[in-house]
Amino acid sequence: MELEYMDIWCWLIPLSVGLICGFFGYLIGRGSNPKVDYESQIKELSRENEKAKNDLAKCEQKLAAGSSLNNGDYTVFDSAEAKKYIGKSVKLDDLTLVEGIGPKIRSLFHNYDIKTWKALAETSVAKCQEVLDSGGDRYKVHDPASWPMQAKMASEGKWKELARWQEEHKHGKL
Repeated sequence: MELEYMDIWCWLIPLSVGLICGFFGYLIGRGSNPKVDYESQIKELSRENEKAKNDLAKCEQKLAAGSSLNNGDYTVFDSAEAKKYIGKSVKLDDLTLVEGIGPKIRSLFHNYDIKTWKALAETSVAKCQEVLDSGGDRYKVHDPASWPMQAKMASEGKWKELARWQEEHKHGKL
């Protein structure tokens, strides 16, 4: 065999094999193309959209009816007035405002789903002690006897009385 003819076969055989494989690959791929059902996806998204619209409408009705966004517990929260009497910036439902509660004790109360002044005001002293006991021995030095009373003053916006009480009873002890 001569080398001139070998060059043609080195190109012709791989080219023909590639064309044949490409043709069969096209036929196989074309035959296994499943239909995508977009209709069911559209229906599901439409249901979710309607549910979200209904929830929004309910929230707007509650807001229009006079229900406030802070659980309806407060008529008006005036942070400027609170700052005037307390002497520092006051955030709505910040349990650390109560004398004797710090950030770690606040997180213990949050674990028991007591997150507002009103909720703390409605909590018994025994329940407050139970919350403290859940934190371990390091919280035994705290006395929660006055915490519900202080929280009630805060929830009712009685900043002057709260400031006076906290000044008279350092460390929140009765």
